[in-house]
Amino acid sequence: MGMAGVLRAEPLWVETFTGLRMAAFGRLLKAVRERGGDGAHLGRPWCLPLAERVLLVAVYYRTNLTMRQLAPLFGCSPATVCRVIQRLRPLLAIEPAAAPAAAVERLWIVDGTLVPVRDRTVGASSRNYRFSANVQVIIDADTRLVVAAARPVPGTTADARAWRNSGLAQYCRGVTVLGDGAYINAGPIVPHRRRPGRALLPGEEEDNAEHRRVRARVEHTFARMKNYKILRDCRQRHDGLHHAVQAVAHMHNLAHTA
Repeated sequence: MGMAGVLRAEPLWVETFTGLRMAAFGRLLKAVRERGGDGAHLGRPWCLPLAERVLLVAVYYRTNLTMRQLAPLFGCSPATVCRVIQRLRPLLAIEPAAAPAAAVERLWIVDGTLVPVRDRTVGASSRNYRFSANVQVIIDADTRLVVAAARPVPGTTADARAWRNSGLAQYCRGVTVLGDGAYINAGPIVPHRRRPGRALLPGEEEDNAEHRRVRARVEHTFARMKNYKILRDCRQRHDGLHHAVQAVAHMHNLAHTA
C-alpha cells in the first residue's frame, strides 16, 4: 500500500495502456459516473479517485495483467484491484443501440466469436481445441460499431442456436441482418447454398462474393476487439466474461468514433 502508483489518468498513460484517446476515455468516465460509479458504498473510501479506478479496469481488460501485477502500477493492494474491478465492471457496459427509424435503411451483421475462458461453468471444449465460450455480436455494416453483444454460451453451441436464444433479435426489428452459412433458417440473410448435383444459378456466385465482402467487416471488428487481451484468455469467473465483452464493445466503439 505504501508504494506510489505509476499510472494516472493522464493522456500518455490512458492512450498507451487502453488504446483510447483522452476524449474517448472522458466519455467512458462520464458514462461510469452517470451510472453511479462514484456513489456512496459500504466500507472505507476508495484510495483511488474514480478516473484512476476506471483506468484500472480499462488497463486490466486491455492487458490482461494479473491483480498482483496491476497493484504496484496503481499504488494499491491486489485486494483493492479486485474490488475495483468487481465494482466497476458492470458500469462500463455498452448500451445496445436502438433500431433505426423506419425511414433509415441500415445493414447489420451478426456473427459469433470464440473466447477462451478458464471457468468450466461458462465454456466448453470447442473447435479451437480450447475451453471457450461463444459470444454473439451484432455490428453496423456502415459504421463498424458494435450494436449489441449477447451473453456468452458454451463454445460447442451452434451459432444459429446461440442466436435464437440470445435475445438479440429484439434489436433487429425492421433492420436487414447478414449472417454466414451457420445461420440458415435462423433469420439473418445467408449466402446461397450449393445443392448436391446443382450448380449455383446465374448471379448467385456474384451475390455470395458481395455477401462475403460485406460480412468480412464483422471479422475485422472481432480482430480489433481482441486487441483487448481479456478476450484472448479470460480468467474471470461467472459473469466476468459477459461484463468484459460488454465493456470491450463499449471501448471499441469509443475508440472507433474518437
